[in-house]
Amino acid sequence: MRRSNIHSKKGFRALIFLFIALILLGIPSYFWTKKSVSTLAGRYNSPLSPIIMIPGSSASANRFDGMISKINKKYDEHHSVLELTVHKNDTITYKGSIRNGDTRPFIVVGFENNDDGYENIKKQAYWFNIAFEALKKRYKFNNFDAFGHSNGGLIWTYYLENYFDDDTIDINRMLTVGTPYNFEEVDNSKRTEMLNDFVKKRDKLPADLSYYSVAGTKGYTDDGIVPIGSVDSGKYIFESVIKHYTLITVTGDTAQHSDMLDNQQVISLFHQYIINDGVNPPNNANKPGKAKN
Repeated sequence: MRRSNIHSKKGFRALIFLFIALILLGIPSYFWTKKSVSTLAGRYNSPLSPIIMIPGSSASANRFDGMISKINKKYDEHHSVLELTVHKNDTITYKGSIRNGDTRPFIVVGFENNDDGYENIKKQAYWFNIAFEALKKRYKFNNFDAFGHSNGGLIWTYYLENYFDDDTIDINRMLTVGTPYNFEEVDNSKRTEMLNDFVKKRDKLPADLSYYSVAGTKGYTDDGIVPIGSVDSGKYIFESVIKHYTLITVTGDTAQHSDMLDNQQVISLFHQYIINDGVNPPNNANKPGKAKN
């Protein structure tokens, strides 16, 4: 009888210990779940829809300062600007801020290593992913638009195919200027390793994306640096796998590669397709408008 009581006490203690263990394990899970639900709810209800921009090689996070200033002045808008620089050690420095109540801010992501070349583009896409993860955690937006100049468009493409897999965030539209999908190759039948890699992973691109690729022409062959055939090679990557793909050519004195961000046609296209969601302002595409709120 005494032995039976001992066994009963041991069994009761074991149940008590199991109960306590379940409680201790459940508390962190409860708070994690509560935090996750709160984050998702905040992201779902967020009015923030940033325009995220990536400059090309040898350019820093302030590359778009002049373009942004022209847009704010021309269209009488007041987009705030936040600039990030991702360093080689994976840390981020910030400059500027998103103004309270600004639902359409510009966020520029540059890199300490801003060198050219496919291997560096892969590294920059990795660093951009670090920045994007930090941004979505801090600001909890649920959609955004993308802009890239030159190799910035290549970084976007590599990122979308290899890193972008968040079902809670949508990319609406992307516009790139002078993006060399086949580097300096004039003949797009001679594909570089990078172009072949992009084509192989094209099924990873967001199906709902609308993409506008702008090529500058200085004699209908190139923009002084990038052959128009290289920009046009983007069709092998994007056509038929995303919602909308369009190649647009611009000409004129400022249609050269480094000057395209000052080109009035490019600024109008940017405002129409990115800020105005692809809708022309009434009667005049260059008429001052208001940013989406």
